[in-house]
Amino acid sequence: MEKGLMVESYRKMVLIRKFEMCASKLFAQNKLPGFLHLYVGEEAVATGVCSALEVTDYITSTHRGHGHLIAKGGDVKKMMAELFAKETGYCKGKGGSMHISDRDKGILGATGIVGAGIPIATGAAFASKYKGDGRVAVSFFGDGAANRGTFHEALNMAAAFKLPAVFVCENNLFAISVCARYHMAISDISDRAAAYGMPGYSIDGNDVELVYETTKAAVERARRGEGPTLIECKTWRHRGHYEGDPDDYRTAEEKAEWMQKDPIERLAKRLIEEGICTQAELDAIASDADKLLAEAIDEAEAAPVPSVSALMADIYKE
Repeated sequence: MEKGLMVESYRKMVLIRKFEMCASKLFAQNKLPGFLHLYVGEEAVATGVCSALEVTDYITSTHRGHGHLIAKGGDVKKMMAELFAKETGYCKGKGGSMHISDRDKGILGATGIVGAGIPIATGAAFASKYKGDGRVAVSFFGDGAANRGTFHEALNMAAAFKLPAVFVCENNLFAISVCARYHMAISDISDRAAAYGMPGYSIDGNDVELVYETTKAAVERARRGEGPTLIECKTWRHRGHYEGDPDDYRTAEEKAEWMQKDPIERLAKRLIEEGICTQAELDAIASDADKLLAEAIDEAEAAPVPSVSALMADIYKE
């Protein structure tokens, strides 16, 4: 990963982290309706993957999708407005946290249904191959989704037709409150790739450069027409499954161990040690993120709520 991309990756990771912490605070103040599933701790996955993509490439997201959207170039102000359920949001205030999309950026949407984005990305990859437009589709999903039928059906189809797809499993080790060692008999989800005749990799999901390099190779393979790849990124969410989750199913010992592997602190240390950035420069990046988010919150709070007359608008489009 070249130096400029490392700095940009740090900027995106910091923005994701700060966006999520702002959302957590606003939710606690009862300013945001609905549920929030925060991406704190997993920033290196979205950032590393999306850094290997073109703007025209597709991604499908999950219920924990804010990080994916920011990493792919989503508009932070539109995202914040959507969390506030305002008409200036991505879905005009109707979608909320779990249903943000931006087709202009190739973001086909977040979804509250576990595993639902996997077949959507496969369909996008099929369309790309059919049209020959050179686009690649990436699906983000969790370890729990890897046990659903949609996962197996999609990977089988993608492999059989050699579709330009990359399947990225964000294995944070817990499907809500159930540890992966209890809901599957294997240690590495990437082992399942062999059953479908595609490459599979299990990597450190908190190493943004490793995520980037692994994804880049998979994307290049897909563009060459050689088919899909399964990448399992092992990571850790710092907070509960959702805001308000007591998170009493994870031990203090494992929490402490994973907190030492924070992807942002890890990259910051490297940037300083290798002389790429000074601490002052990293502080400036954080300050810029704070300023942008303050503006986003102010604009979202001032924006109008959707009118009753708009209730059925944009629900179905011919």
